[in-house]
Amino acid sequence: MSEFTENPFASSHSLDTNPFDDPSSKQAAQHDAHFEDISRRERDLERRERELNQRAEHIRTHGRNNWPPFYPLIYHSISEEIPEASRPLITRLYQLWLVLLGTLIVNMVACIFLLIAGSSDGGKDLGGSIGYLFIIAPLSFLLWYRPIYNGYMKEQALYYYFYFFFGGFHLLFSVYMIIGIPSTGSAGLIQMIQMYAQGHWAAGILGTVATVGWTVQGLGNAFYYRQIWNHHSAAGHTMDKAKAELASHGAKAYFTRG
Repeated sequence: MSEFTENPFASSHSLDTNPFDDPSSKQAAQHDAHFEDISRRERDLERRERELNQRAEHIRTHGRNNWPPFYPLIYHSISEEIPEASRPLITRLYQLWLVLLGTLIVNMVACIFLLIAGSSDGGKDLGGSIGYLFIIAPLSFLLWYRPIYNGYMKEQALYYYFYFFFGGFHLLFSVYMIIGIPSTGSAGLIQMIQMYAQGHWAAGILGTVATVGWTVQGLGNAFYYRQIWNHHSAAGHTMDKAKAELASHGAKAYFTRG
C-alpha cells in the first residue's frame, strides 16, 4: 500500500545537504583518511619487523635463553612451560625468590648502617651480608627454585627431592637470618632492637625491613613447601623413582629444560 502513497516527484536528496558543497573536498578527506590508515599499517609492520629482528638476534646470540634479562643463561617462561593448574604456585614461588633477592639487598644496606652506627661487629656483618647476596641469591635459584620449576614442568621425582632438601635448608637459613645474631651478616631482630635502643633509627628501620622480608619469604616458602609435599605424595613420587631417574638421566639434566 505504501507504494501508492509515496510521492513520485519527491527529491531523493536530503534537505540538510548543501547543494553548493564541493564534492572534491569530500574525496580529499576520504583520501587523507585512507592515507593515514595505510601509514598506520606501515608503522605497525615496521614495528613488528624490528621486534622480529631483535628476537632473531637474541636467539642467534643466546638461543632461546631469556633469563636473567641482562645476561640470558637459561630459558624461563612459566606461562609456556608450566601446566596451567600449577602456574599460580610456581608464580608465587618465583615472587618469593624475588622477595628473597630484595631482602638480601636491604640486609646488606642495613649492615652498612650497622657499621656506620659503630657496631663492634659491623665489619663482620657487612662482609657476611655481601657474601649472602652473591652466594645465596644464585644458589637459591639453582638449588630450590629451579628444581621445583622443572619438577612441575616434567613431573619427575628427583626434582622434588632436590627441592625438599635444599628448600628445607633454606627454611632453616631464613629462621637464622630472622634472629639476627651479631657478626653473622644478618640485620634481623637482635640487631634491629639494639639499633633502636641506641637511637640509630636509620639502621633500626632498615633492620625492620630486612626482618620483615626474611619473615615474609620464610613463611611463604614454608606454606608452599607443605603444598608441594602433598602434591608430591599424591603424584606417587618415591625415592626409588628418583634414583632410577638419576641413573637414567644424570644430575646435569635436572638443571636443564631437556
